[in-house]
Amino acid sequence: MKKEEYLKDITEIKDMMSKSSRFFSLSGLSGIMAGVYALIGAFIAYYLVSKSGRDYLILDGSVFNYILMDLVAVALLSVITAIILSTRKAKKNNEVLWNGTSKRLLTAFLIPLVTGGIYIIIKISSHHYGLTGSLMLIFYGLALVNASKYTIGNVKYLGYTEIILGLICAIYPGYGFWFWVLGFGIMHIIYGSLIYFKHDRS
Repeated sequence: MKKEEYLKDITEIKDMMSKSSRFFSLSGLSGIMAGVYALIGAFIAYYLVSKSGRDYLILDGSVFNYILMDLVAVALLSVITAIILSTRKAKKNNEVLWNGTSKRLLTAFLIPLVTGGIYIIIKISSHHYGLTGSLMLIFYGLALVNASKYTIGNVKYLGYTEIILGLICAIYPGYGFWFWVLGFGIMHIIYGSLIYFKHDRS
């Protein structure tokens, strides 16, 4: 009996340490919505470039400016939705949304993401558009992997997937749009659904 109580105490201590070092209020539904926003943004982008008459998408400077505004809108909607839904989940679980763990999570996520964003802006300013989709996927994947140690562990698998898609996209830059749709749209919906049914509904 004492052995069972000892093991139970060890398990409870491990759970407490895990909760104190990881951010569990990340909403799976926010991942689904981010994917939906990405698909809507992709359809808008496709409409803007559909007059190119090619079987793959090539963006000139003027069209690319509209695509960038489209991307910014998708990013803002995704961030706002994530904050709202994660705040709701934290309150439901009697957790604090903004604490030391969430700060470390955000820092770990933003360092690769901001670095990649600056690099992409530098490339775009030099009129190098071809690898934009690939770079977005790779740096976003790196950001997810880097931040995964502070949240639900399987976030890193989404990160690995984004990195792999980005590398494949670099081999076929003419199809960057479709890899972007797959990585930011479909994969987000799939991953968000898995998190929602595994964690959010329990």
